[in-house]
This record gives sequence, C-alpha cells and structure tokens, in this order.
Amino acid sequence: MTDVVVIGGGPAGLLAAIAAREAGASVLLIEKGNRLGRKLAISGGGRCNVTNAKPLPDLMQNILGNSKFLYSSLHRFGNEDIIRFFESLGVKLKEEDRGRMFPVSDDARTVVQAVVRHAERVGVQVRLQTPVAHILTQDGRLTGVETERGETIAASACVIATGGASVPQTGSTGDGYRFAASVGHTIVPPYPTAVPITSDHPWIRERRLQGLSLYDIELSIFRGDKRLTAEPGDLVFTHFGLSGPAALRASHYVTVSLRDKPGAPLTASIDVRPHWTMEDWMALFKSARERHPRRRLRTELEGHLPDRLAAFVLHEARVDGEVPLAQVSHESLTRVSRALKRLSIPVTGTLPLEKATVTGGGVSVKEIDPKTMGSKLCAGLYFAGEVMDVHAHTGGYNITIAFSTGHTAGTEAARYALARLAEV
Repeated sequence: MTDVVVIGGGPAGLLAAIAAREAGASVLLIEKGNRLGRKLAISGGGRCNVTNAKPLPDLMQNILGNSKFLYSSLHRFGNEDIIRFFESLGVKLKEEDRGRMFPVSDDARTVVQAVVRHAERVGVQVRLQTPVAHILTQDGRLTGVETERGETIAASACVIATGGASVPQTGSTGDGYRFAASVGHTIVPPYPTAVPITSDHPWIRERRLQGLSLYDIELSIFRGDKRLTAEPGDLVFTHFGLSGPAALRASHYVTVSLRDKPGAPLTASIDVRPHWTMEDWMALFKSARERHPRRRLRTELEGHLPDRLAAFVLHEARVDGEVPLAQVSHESLTRVSRALKRLSIPVTGTLPLEKATVTGGGVSVKEIDPKTMGSKLCAGLYFAGEVMDVHAHTGGYNITIAFSTGHTAGTEAARYALARLAEV
C-alpha cells in the first residue's frame, strides 16, 4: 500500500512524485522503461531547455492548447519556481535567445541526474520496467493500479503522467489515454504539433534545397489569403519539406487547419529578411545597378543570400538571373523583391505523430479541475503533463507545463491521500 502512485518517469511524473513526497505522502513512481527522464535527456537537442524565463503573460501567449486551463497551475508553480528548484539542486542555468533556459553544462544529463537524485533523496520509491495494465477504482474512487505482471498495488491516489503519443521511443505511447478512458474520460484525438512540415514543391521533391539553413527569417502559414500565423526564427529545408524552430512552431496551425478544414489549400511563406520592406530591397537593387551596371542580378543576390536560396528566389519570381543589372526591368526587380518578402511553398501536411516533438489532444481538460489537476470523474485520480489536451510552442514552454502541472498534481494527490488516511 502506498499513498500516491505516479505512472510515468518523465518531467511531469518526476515533479509529481517529488511534490507528493515533500507534501508528506508515501510515493511509488512506476516507469515502464529501464530508466527515468528519457524525454528530459533528449530535450533541447540534448541540452535540456528546462523552462522559459519570459514573464507569465508572454509565456501564456506561447501556450496554444488550453492556456486558460493552466493559469492557476502556472501561478502556483511557474517558470521562476522551476528556476529556483533547479538552482536549489545545484544546477546552474543560463538564459539564451527568446528566454530559453539551459543548464550551464549544456548537458541534459546534468538535469536528469539532479532530479532523479533529489527524488531518491526525499524518499520516492521507484519501480522501473513495470508497465501498468489498468488503474483500479471502486464506487467512483481510485483504489490502486494493476501491473502487466498481474500485481495489484493499492493506493489512495494516482497521478497519470505518461506523456502523449509523440517520441514513442521515450515511452510515450498513449497508455495514459487508455487509463483515463477506462473511467469515462473523453480523449481529444491526438495530433502532431512541433513537427516538420511537408511539401510537394518540385524543388523540395528534387532535393535541390535539402540541408539549406536560413536564419532569422519569418515563416507564415496561409490558408488561402488568410494568414494563420507568422513565426520568427530559423528554418531548414529537408527532402520532404521544412523543419527547424520556425517550422515546428508553425506546424500547429497546419495540423489544426487540416483537421478543421481538410480541403483548404495551405501555403508556407518565407520572409527572408523580416526587418526589410519591399522598398528596401528595391532600393538595394537600384543602388547596385548604378554602381555595378554590368553585374548579373544573380551575382548581386548571392551577395545577400545563400546561392541556392538566390536561385530559388529567381526561379519563383520568374526572372533570369544572368541578365546584367542595367538591363533588369523595374517589373522584374519588383517580382524579385516580392519573392524575397513572400517566398511561397505549398504545404501538404506534416510528418506523422510519432515524428512530432509534442502531442496535441489528449485527456479533455473540461473533465479536470484546473486548480488541482484532479479528475472530475474519479476521486483520487490526477493528471500531469502532455497526457492532457495541453501543448505549447517549442522553446521551454512544454516542459514548463510538465513541471508545473506535475507539481500541482503531486501536491494535491498527496493532500487527498493523507486526508483519506485520516478518515480511516
């Protein structure tokens, strides 16, 4: 018998287990894999972006899935608390671009080892390689869990922190959806977000742009003439489409649009230099024409862009780059300038959910108390992290949600379990 059982040893589960133990409950953390913190270990490109330092209003704006639901939890244990938590564990952090917080070591293992050691130090019991088969309930209350080996573990409260269905190699294979559905919870169909975007443009299919990286661009997604989003950042062309931070941030709008309006055409539009206007480009070309009239347009453009991007811009603008600047018409320069501000690529979709960094969808938050992360359908059952229908942009926001909701769920699960114990 344990007071609280936590299912899942990722960031949400680890914080839930630690918070529950620090609140005075006995805690058993169950992980089906052979080690804890596997998703933490690969996050942030192996450096572990532990949170984002932006003020709470800015942080909330980067939460795409049910941000209002998370308001109470983020106030209770937010990014500043996460920073203090890691500093108390001896993990020194540094702030990088756009508020992203990383360990000074630039090694995710620093974070994983610190959290796991702290869990052990406060007395969290851990069971690895122990898949859970069912959660057990009686008369609308949680009574424990049953493992796939047939073992029954009695508990007063349970936190489901199994993650979503993305990055399945870390153990996030949708188990939590099944557990939640077994007690009547609604599951919003999972979909990929923070995932590369696909395109059937001939230059993409022919791999003429594969591996080309662009920096500090702005990527917009259009449905017809309606702009759905504009995301700043870096971009990488792949053999199937677009990747990199800007594409991952924009992918949410692609998947949601395909879900809600499957027949509507989508276009990705790249502004290669967002702080420049069309007039700035036109002025540059006209100045170059006056100074170097015999210089080819392609040569001039390659002085400002990677060669392959310059060739692509000229192709999309339908302008011959071999023509000397003195002979390039005003109309041609206008088309090139327009392409530099809105380089359009048709979008066919995204890579599948298993290739996504983050899962959209999950346990409906309408059936979860936002102040406690407790189930409204089953007393003693709590949720934390990506198993719920919550998600955010990349940049430390999703892991902030995991830590915040994990802390809330663990604390409240302990309070519930200890109250139940006092009743006996």
